[in-house]
Amino acid sequence: MKTLKTVVAVAVGALALSLNGAPGAEFGFSQAAAQDSVRKEVGTPLQDANKLLRAGKAKEALAKVRDAEAVGGRTAAENNAIEGIRFSAAMVANEPDTMVRSFEALKGAGKLSGAQQLQYMEAIAGTYLRGGSAAKALEWANKYFAAGGNSPTVKQVQQQAQFKSGDVTGFMKDTLAEIQSDEKAGRAPARDKLTNLLWAAQKKGDANAEALATEKLLNYYPDPKLWAQILGGLPEKKSFDSSRYALDLYRLRLATNNMSRGAEDYMEMAQLAAQAGYPEEGKQVVDKGLAAGVLGQGAEGARHKRLADLMIKKIGEAKANAAANEKAAEDAKDGNAFVTLGLANAFGGNAKKGIAQIEQGIAKGNLKRPEDAKLYLGLAHQLAGETSKAQAAWRSVKGSEGAADLARLWVVYSRKR
Repeated sequence: MKTLKTVVAVAVGALALSLNGAPGAEFGFSQAAAQDSVRKEVGTPLQDANKLLRAGKAKEALAKVRDAEAVGGRTAAENNAIEGIRFSAAMVANEPDTMVRSFEALKGAGKLSGAQQLQYMEAIAGTYLRGGSAAKALEWANKYFAAGGNSPTVKQVQQQAQFKSGDVTGFMKDTLAEIQSDEKAGRAPARDKLTNLLWAAQKKGDANAEALATEKLLNYYPDPKLWAQILGGLPEKKSFDSSRYALDLYRLRLATNNMSRGAEDYMEMAQLAAQAGYPEEGKQVVDKGLAAGVLGQGAEGARHKRLADLMIKKIGEAKANAAANEKAAEDAKDGNAFVTLGLANAFGGNAKKGIAQIEQGIAKGNLKRPEDAKLYLGLAHQLAGETSKAQAAWRSVKGSEGAADLARLWVVYSRKR
């Protein structure tokens, strides 16, 4: 995940300066006291190890620590000095198992205060995460909090480890709690935090959490690039029917300035709209492309003009057949035709009539796609400038094939208008 390097760098790197001092200093001894209690044959290789460590040569520093350890008849103070330098070197060398052994030795010797124990556990958890051992990182992060720690950095390590180790439920629970805490305090949750929640929800298949994360992301960070990311992710969902909702995706992309393929997008959307029975919408798409200078230019300009002419022709045909189409909708045993006619009228500038027809179709029943009908009722209300009614219609959309996803995004979009 994209915050991993930052989290680990803080969790591990923040300790480097405090843990790279003179032998013994990092666990509470003064330098003078350490020098008094450590013999030269032990202290000299430890001093060499410290110099190597400051030069970034952690592996070589560990070798010097082993030289000090080879001296016979060591005192408790000498052992503590050895473990202190070994811990620091192991941290820089990314050897968390060695860090654990040194930590346990120092803790057992009673040379670490409660605050220092938390500091050491923070470094161990972060180093495990950096090395890809998510389960161990989670174990030590949990130990840290059980011991009374409250570092936000370790909380991030814990959450990253939960996600990496497969504990998606725990990750989501903790992330949601942090988001709620931020909002309660009047702070906007960090974008990375919301993005992580979205990824976890998608991984778990939790539609409610996914909807919550998406909504909050777009509410707090509403920019075209984020919309592009969210809309681009919809077709990747197994439950989303991309072919069925191709036009609907284009509608949101057009509204959020995400027609990324330029003329190709405008032309495809216009053609899809005409094929679906919405030539007025198709013409509006072409007009927007022309106004933006995307259509009507270069070698394809003539082709774009032909598309505009086709939309005009289709509009004429629809008007000529309007009475017959309405009669057919009346005679039908279901309300499907009224839904199509209603949305077409809404795009054609008669939103009031369109809304009534869609409602008539819903009331008639036997709809092939009832959730789509509610989605389009919301669109019709939006076209009529009735945002609150549009949102109410969109919030009523259920199901998992894609209509509900689109409806939630329309609700978010409509709030910013």
